[in-house]
Amino acid sequence: MLTFAEEILLLTLDDKKGDFRPLHEQAMRTALAGALLMDLAMADRIDTDLQHLFVINTDPVGDPLLDETLGRLRAVQDRQNAAYWLNEIAWQTENLRPRVLQRLVDRGVLKVEDRKILWVFAQRRYPLIDDREVKEVRARLRELIFNKEIPDAREAVLIGLVHACGMIDTLFEEHELPQVMPRVMEVARLDLIGREVDRAIRDIFMAMTSYNVHTIAE
Repeated sequence: MLTFAEEILLLTLDDKKGDFRPLHEQAMRTALAGALLMDLAMADRIDTDLQHLFVINTDPVGDPLLDETLGRLRAVQDRQNAAYWLNEIAWQTENLRPRVLQRLVDRGVLKVEDRKILWVFAQRRYPLIDDREVKEVRARLRELIFNKEIPDAREAVLIGLVHACGMIDTLFEEHELPQVMPRVMEVARLDLIGREVDRAIRDIFMAMTSYNVHTIAE
């Protein structure tokens, strides 16, 4: 089974071009940090309440990236909230996105393809080797939204991440969005960490908008 971080990165892939949708670096880092925290929560290593995120089991998961994240959480004595840890993990985890991307290559989901444009400019693409994983993720999440049943924790978490990243249009056609968005919002609100990811990414985009408006005014 893919991790949340791997699934989120895979959903940003343009299947036909073998390239990734443009997403602001800070937003992408925040989403991947949230995904790591959610994987730890699903592995019963951390828990959250309305004020804090805290470690409940210090045993290694057996996944290098998750165990590195768990070690960082353990190293801080005072309890911090989810927003603190999203920022800490997003910016203190070295090569976060490249490491998640390499995992997809190592799993045989993607392959690396280097080529030259006009024989000069280097371009790296990541075509899917087998589109089964990305199709399975998309089908699973579409079914969750349309069937109106109570979601399991994993699906609710993933919907929250996809919504926070502004990637709902990777799952649904434009004409479906008015119908599905109330249900998407309902599911996304079920997870505390997901809500913090959503808030953090919205703050990032609001800051970017404010900066752009200020720059144009000058």
